[in-house]
Amino acid sequence: MQTAAQTADYWHAVETRDRAFDGKFFYSVATTGIYCRPSCPARRPNRRNIAFHASSAAAEKAGYRPCKRCKPDELSPHDCHAAQMADICRLIETAEQQPSLTSLARAAGLSPHHFHRVFKATVGVTPKAYAVAVRQQRVRNTLLQGTSITEAVHAAGFESSGRFYANSGAIIGMKPNDYRTGGTDVDMRFAVGECWLGSILVAASDKGITAILLGDDPEVLIHDLERRFPSANLIGGDARFEAVMAKVVGLVEAPQSGIDLPLDVRGTAFQHLVWQALREIPPGSTATYSEIAATIGMPKAVRAVATACAANSVAIAIPCHRVIRTDGALSGYRWGIERKRKLLDRERKP
Repeated sequence: MQTAAQTADYWHAVETRDRAFDGKFFYSVATTGIYCRPSCPARRPNRRNIAFHASSAAAEKAGYRPCKRCKPDELSPHDCHAAQMADICRLIETAEQQPSLTSLARAAGLSPHHFHRVFKATVGVTPKAYAVAVRQQRVRNTLLQGTSITEAVHAAGFESSGRFYANSGAIIGMKPNDYRTGGTDVDMRFAVGECWLGSILVAASDKGITAILLGDDPEVLIHDLERRFPSANLIGGDARFEAVMAKVVGLVEAPQSGIDLPLDVRGTAFQHLVWQALREIPPGSTATYSEIAATIGMPKAVRAVATACAANSVAIAIPCHRVIRTDGALSGYRWGIERKRKLLDRERKP
């Protein structure tokens, strides 16, 4: 059973033929006995004659037959592209050197121009950006294993050390040797305060916010920060850092206000795709793990999406609290289910 808000959203999707809702629900028309996708190009039905269904199977169980124009009982073009682009992502991830746009397009059976457009629309980034993110993560992983910087650079597929060093700050957020040794000689300021959710710790490097941690015990939060950056120079926040702390607390108090501070978060290419999708969920709204997986073009990666949410170390700024289970229940939240419930309740208030 849909809520009134969901019903309104569904009808708006039908009115606008919004392809983003394809697969999320289907609608049936009592006067014709058929059911369709939200994006169906057929003549728009009268609102009082339609009903909404969670799946094509549910619509058929209710006695409706599939529309011959939008073919809701078959895979949509978006779903086909999602599966196809997931295969291309795996090809990029396993390649020793960055594949060319032409070779990737050939593997997908598309022209380079069409492939580039479909990949970006499905995955959210260009093929080149995705390949760069994959190589960046290889460097991070290899450095942490104690491999020399030169070996790590070439093992990741960079053509030269010069090209890597020109962008090393963007790739790993700190100098390569510092990253490998857990943040040695990297100054990281932090402060602990209180907010309506309890204790809050904010930490930042010179690149941006590295952690926003929530809890009940300030000491536990500090130990968590030390565990994450065992070799960094952890420095108590000074007067200038108070402004950063105030902005973060302001975000916690009013998530709809957003935050204009840069983030310095590190993760795999996949995690960054998930985190970017989370940041696009507006305050007051929620999305399911399966919806996030579909958004990043990997509909079968639901468990991996949940894992990426759990790995988020920047509470509120990357709003993993807005992700719920398919049945609407609140699932695990690293800072506590009750905090998740309170955050969602506050964001839903006008």
